[in-house]
Amino acid sequence: MDIDERSRKGTSATTAAKLATLLHETADGNADAFAEFYRRTNARLMSRLTAILRSPVLAQEVSQEVYLQAWAAAGEYDAGRASPMAWLMMFAHRRAVDRVRSEQSMADRERAFGRGQFLRERDVVFDEVTQRMDEHSVAGEVNRLGHRQREAILLAFYGDRTYPEVAHDLGIPVPTAKARIRAGLKTLGTRLSAAARDDIR
Repeated sequence: MDIDERSRKGTSATTAAKLATLLHETADGNADAFAEFYRRTNARLMSRLTAILRSPVLAQEVSQEVYLQAWAAAGEYDAGRASPMAWLMMFAHRRAVDRVRSEQSMADRERAFGRGQFLRERDVVFDEVTQRMDEHSVAGEVNRLGHRQREAILLAFYGDRTYPEVAHDLGIPVPTAKARIRAGLKTLGTRLSAAARDDIR
């Protein structure tokens, strides 16, 4: 073993010992010790969570859950079974996997609901009207919409996105995405219906 390797192992052992001490102090209710434990471990924890979740926002949310769990379980930490960092990462892995499963399940539900909603909205607005209009006319009316409604409509119908996907792409809440799409559809319905009546005359 060369000098550099011995130095790295020595530093790692010292760090682990310090983190273990901080956890023991945290178990006694020392908030300052926990704050120091957080400061020393947060960068590595966030890196790991971001790699699993592929989202800094979700990683931040899960990290809060992990540290809450660490605070509550500090008294159960056993240095003989794992290093403090390995102990923390165990919580992180479990929480991250749970979040991935939860997000996937929610996305599946939203996708099914969203597509159903889109189909119902599209049935009402498009199917009755566009039987008498070609797609070029519909596209022209879409382009006349305000910017926010137009981009939401384009993503939803021409991009085949669900409500959550539209919201994600535009960086807005899902209810806002729904409101823009529905307002755009209402405007389209009014304009297309008027155009269809004019054609009949």
